[in-house]
Amino acid sequence: MALSLGEKAPDFTLPSTSNKKITLSKDLEGKVVILYFYPKDFTGVCTAEACEFRDQFEAFRALDIPVFGISRDDIATHEKFKKAHRLPFDLLSDEKGKVCKAYDALIPLIKMPKRITYLLDQDHKISGVFSDMFESKGHIESVLKKLKKQLI
Repeated sequence: MALSLGEKAPDFTLPSTSNKKITLSKDLEGKVVILYFYPKDFTGVCTAEACEFRDQFEAFRALDIPVFGISRDDIATHEKFKKAHRLPFDLLSDEKGKVCKAYDALIPLIKMPKRITYLLDQDHKISGVFSDMFESKGHIESVLKKLKKQLI
């Protein structure tokens, strides 16, 4: 089960593809944020999802909303994935799965991240949860619709 709407998002610090560690409470203080968890770099649906975020990135940038992809892949793999698909946003590495677990984004038993996106408001409370293991396009369209409704 996903984190609940209105719940405070767990704080974290993770290494990023920008060669620095990202701390939610410090580096993104006061910002609306999109965190999308996904199973694995270079797999079919995960690649489609990353590319859909890439293709819709200008809409997020225009709203001044950072996007972060999080999986258990290491930084080296993330860097290759980011470069191969020209991703304009950072990927964060949660190799031990602690952040995935804190966000209830791990599939039980196999400990692989599930496909779930959290929209955090400026206080880092959960304002939207979008989950779909097998489809990415509608998932991202739903995020954008929710954002536009919130900001009107």
